[in-house]
Amino acid sequence: MANKLQEEHSPYLQQHAHNPVHWYPWGEEALIKAKEENKLIIISVGYSACHWCHVMERESFENDAIAQTMNKFFVSVKVDREERPDIDQIYMIAVQLMTNAGGWPLNCICLPDGRPIYGGTYFKPQDWQNILLQIAKMWEETPEVALDYADRLTKGIQQAEKLPIQEIPEVYTRYDLLNVVEPWFESFDSQEGGYRRTPKFPLPNNWQFFLRYGSLSKDESLLKHVHFTLEKIANGGIYDQIGGGFSRYSVDNRWHIPHFEKMLYDNGQLISLYSEAYQQKPTPLYKRVVEETIAWAEREMLDLNGGFFSALDADSEGVEGKFYSFAFDEFDILAEKADLARAYFHITKNGNWTEEQTNVPYLDQDDIQLISEAGYTEAEWNEELKDIKEILLAHREKRVRPGLDHKQLVTWNALMIKGLIDAYRTFDNEHYLNLAIQTAEFIWTKCQESDRILHQPADSNRSIPGFLDDYAFTIEAYLALYEASFDEKWITRSKTLADQSINLFYEPEQKTFFYTGKHAEELIARKSEIMDNVIPGSASTMVRQLYKLGILFDEELYTSIAEQVFANVFPHIKSYGSAYSNWAILLLEYHYGTYEIALTGNEATKWRKELDRNYIPNKITLGGTKSSLPLLEHKGGTESKAYLCQNKTCSLPQTSIAKLIELINNKQG
Repeated sequence: MANKLQEEHSPYLQQHAHNPVHWYPWGEEALIKAKEENKLIIISVGYSACHWCHVMERESFENDAIAQTMNKFFVSVKVDREERPDIDQIYMIAVQLMTNAGGWPLNCICLPDGRPIYGGTYFKPQDWQNILLQIAKMWEETPEVALDYADRLTKGIQQAEKLPIQEIPEVYTRYDLLNVVEPWFESFDSQEGGYRRTPKFPLPNNWQFFLRYGSLSKDESLLKHVHFTLEKIANGGIYDQIGGGFSRYSVDNRWHIPHFEKMLYDNGQLISLYSEAYQQKPTPLYKRVVEETIAWAEREMLDLNGGFFSALDADSEGVEGKFYSFAFDEFDILAEKADLARAYFHITKNGNWTEEQTNVPYLDQDDIQLISEAGYTEAEWNEELKDIKEILLAHREKRVRPGLDHKQLVTWNALMIKGLIDAYRTFDNEHYLNLAIQTAEFIWTKCQESDRILHQPADSNRSIPGFLDDYAFTIEAYLALYEASFDEKWITRSKTLADQSINLFYEPEQKTFFYTGKHAEELIARKSEIMDNVIPGSASTMVRQLYKLGILFDEELYTSIAEQVFANVFPHIKSYGSAYSNWAILLLEYHYGTYEIALTGNEATKWRKELDRNYIPNKITLGGTKSSLPLLEHKGGTESKAYLCQNKTCSLPQTSIAKLIELINNKQG
């Protein structure tokens, strides 16, 4: 018998539709039932590509005895964290306050009104059963204990990430930046790149900050560590060496064995990061990674409607990584190239993934010597490698594929648009621009309702209003499209969404952005998302876009909101730089300033392409033959000119990009 999840569109919820647990989707039916029957609620949160979510389902939620306990004493609600990040956010904070840890699956036991009283992540089946019985007994015999704890915990949730209003500093100094980065440096892993921790996450926004900081501060040793890290990640098994694209993290300390789920949000950001890193240091490895990752996304994640799907599962046939790993003899299909390919990808008879006695392909620096000794030039080997990968990929495609999460989330699609635009501007591949425009139109046409952004396209069950990150990242993507194309349609749309965002999410009295809109469903708390994570936080992203829009439109409202919200967060950045990396990028922009580069005339696009051969991390680019933007007023016409502007002051018109770059170099000293 199917439960209440059978009509849901989320693949994660559908996965639980035939559990013996009487699951409900989040909604009034479950909440009313809990109140009417005075039952505690189990809120269980996960996502379709989550390995340990599958494990707990098999062990506990498919267990008849455990299901009987859940059905008798509780109302059980399943939540897809990617579909309802607002619910996930609240109960994740609750579990972190209770246990000092968090993750998925997330399981929270709550009062009938939704206030949490107990929680954790993965539970072994016997532990889960014992906890359920103990809490059910407590609710029956001493409910006042639960009520008192729920009061105190809910107050903690409501206060979390609530910041006092700070005075805006006159300037942000280099000393302010050093206070952020010096403690951060101490966590660097000089042996394997990244940070000294296991598991290892790529954290693209962290390395984007360091790439920009290292360039602007001329810190060569820092830039060396950034590139060392990016090369380690790109050479590791966390990168799919055969089919392109990155897994979410590596379970070891050397980027070799991944947790094999592939998420759209990671890959969009990593396309951006490797494109930007190539601008700073042109490296063939970076270009190959970008090309292969975009090819993977287009091949495996792109829908006919122009939007990208969310994720690929870690498991296939119930085994983690089975789709992506290789036995030694599988390389025999390469015939005379087999032995060299095995050596290049480190494929061994006993398996380089010793726990599973199979192989996850990876590279290292010695491979350069290996290829040279085999008699190949670099160019020859690159062509040979393409053929090898095509054969191995075709062989792999015959396997049972990992599950696809076909949700199309606005935030994640916007991150992919930004990645495609960054790749276009770095490598001048028009196909990337066309893909980006296609997906940008998907958001504008398929993910709106009543002129408001949705979190994902509406389905037959519901339409979910957009959250702050849906707006913020779409604004960022559209601004990137404008800067790449000078098509003012995109900057106009950005401004429209910014105005909506201020109306829906900004609280003038508290000087903060909330994650949910003013008219969204009322939960036990309305939260701000201040800290950055694997994806930059919604607040930091919105504030960075208002900073740019304030410059482009000379709009004091945008500028003043950005300055005040940033000032409120600023004292916290130095406490944990990695969790405030997007705010730290804005600190760079406040300290070093932003170059507003206006390119006018018939050659504006050609000049923009020439400009993008240079790495200038703190620039905004605008231009064309005519424009309504304040900075381009009285700069129209067909004659090509370049202006360098900063702090409402522009240079004399420059007659070439070379002269513009010379002007920038003189300013930087």
